[in-house]
Amino acid sequence: MPKQKYTIILSESEEKTLKSIISKGVYPVRTIKRAQILLKLNNTAVNECKTTELANLFSLSETTINRIKKAYLKKGIDCIFRKNRKTPPVESKVTGEVEAHLIALACHNPPAGYSKWTLRLLSERMVQMNYIDSISHTTIGKILKQNSLKPHLVEEWCIPKNQSADFVACMEDVLDVYSRPYDEHYPVVCMDEKPLQLLGEVRKGRRKSNGTLIQDSEYVRNGTCSIFLFTEPLAGYRHAIALERRTKLDWAKLMKWLADEVYPHAKKIIMVCDNLNTHTKSSFYEAFQPAEALRLAKRFEFHYTPKHGSWLNIAEIELSALSKQCLGKRRIDNLEELNSELKQWHTDRNKKQKGVDWQFTSEDARGKLKHLYPLLNF
Repeated sequence: MPKQKYTIILSESEEKTLKSIISKGVYPVRTIKRAQILLKLNNTAVNECKTTELANLFSLSETTINRIKKAYLKKGIDCIFRKNRKTPPVESKVTGEVEAHLIALACHNPPAGYSKWTLRLLSERMVQMNYIDSISHTTIGKILKQNSLKPHLVEEWCIPKNQSADFVACMEDVLDVYSRPYDEHYPVVCMDEKPLQLLGEVRKGRRKSNGTLIQDSEYVRNGTCSIFLFTEPLAGYRHAIALERRTKLDWAKLMKWLADEVYPHAKKIIMVCDNLNTHTKSSFYEAFQPAEALRLAKRFEFHYTPKHGSWLNIAEIELSALSKQCLGKRRIDNLEELNSELKQWHTDRNKKQKGVDWQFTSEDARGKLKHLYPLLNF
C-alpha cells in the first residue's frame, strides 16, 4: 500500500505569519524549526522540498516531517506551537521553607560518622528531621546546584584570607632573597623535607606485553623515613638524601655537610626553609660542641617562609618533581635502594642543568595579594 501524501498549501496570511515568527527570533527553537519546515513544504513555492531533503536539512526523520504535515492539515499553522496542558502542573513539595532548611543543613558539619554530606545523606536527614515527607537525592542535587552549594568539597588555603603582617613580612623577606643576583660566595639554598613510607613486595610484580606493571595489592610495611632536599636554583643544583629520622641532630649534621663539603669556600650560605622546630641554630648546639656550633651558625643566614606559605619555598617545586619523576607509585623497601634512586635522580637532573625561573616579586605581591597588607590610617 503506497504511503499517503500530504500536500501543504499556505495562504498569504499564513506565509506572512510564519515568516514573521522566524524573523523575530523570540520563539522557542522547536517552533521556529517547524515554521521553517512548513515554508519549505509550501506547494505554491517555486523551490518545493521533498520529505527526504527536509529530513537531511533539519537533521530529522522522515516520520517527523510527515507528522508535521498531518498536524498542519488538522490544525493549520497552530501545529507549530506546543499544545497547552489539560491539567495544571502539580505544585512542588519543596517550598521556600523546605529549601531554607536544606541550605542550612548543607552548610553545617556532617553528622558523626560521616566525613562529608552526600545527596542521599541529605535526603535521609531531611525526612528524619520532619522537614518534608519524602525527597529524592536528585531533587537535593538540583536545589544545591541552583544555590551554588557544594558541601561535598573541601577547600584548602595556603594564603590567609585576612590581613597578616607576619605573613607579609616573611613573604617579602623571602622574595627579596630570590631577587638577589647569583654570587658564588653567597649561594641561595632552599631546603625542605618529605616523609616517605618504605614498602616491600609480598610477591614480585611483572609487566604485561603493553608495558603495564602488574603488582600485588598486598605489601609489607618496612617503616618510614624522611627525604631531605637541598637546591640552589640559580646554579641548577639539587641534592636529595633519605634518613631514618628528621631530628635536630640529623638536620644539624646535614647542614654541616652542606657548609663543609658542598660550599666550603662560601662566605655565608643564604638558607631558605620553613618554620619547623628543627630548623634553628639551637640544633647546632644540641649536635656539636659550642665552638663548632657557633662556627656553623655564623656560616648560615636563615630566612623562613611564612606559616601557610610553603609555596614560597622553591624546594617544594623540586620535591614535586622528585615525587613524580623518581618515586611515583612504585614500592621501595629499604633506605639503601631509596638513596641509590635519589642519587641517580638528582645527578641526572643536575647534568641537565634544570633550573627554576622564579618570577613572583614583592611588587607583584603588593598588587595581587593586596588584601594581606595591613591598612595604615595615618
